[in-house]
Amino acid sequence: QVQLVESGGGLGQPGGSLRLSCAASGSILRIANMAWYRQAPGERRELVATIQDDSVTNYAGSVKGRFTISRDNAQKAVFLQMNNLQPEDTAVYYCNAEIYTGFYRRKQYWGQGTQVTVSS
Repeated sequence: QVQLVESGGGLGQPGGSLRLSCAASGSILRIANMAWYRQAPGERRELVATIQDDSVTNYAGSVKGRFTISRDNAQKAVFLQMNNLQPEDTAVYYCNAEIYTGFYRRKQYWGQGTQVTVSS
């Protein structure tokens, strides 16, 4: 079974940095697009950043210039480097990946989520 496992969440200070990691495992033929989402208390889940299989990236306006998404295909992993953290970045962050398990079989998979809290 395909699984996404996240790590790196925790408590950050305003202006500080955190780095989130997400590694995929299981019977995987190829990983296409990967992304990070977040959900703050009482809010709907929102898209934070995406990275395509050709490494083209896209960011939400609220994090552009502060966050960087990257991937390591050999490790089947995606990362989110978060710099200049702000209190409004506080949320549960979720890894998402579009994964092929067969030549014509693909599906979206989600990580379990990791809490990021930014507070002084």
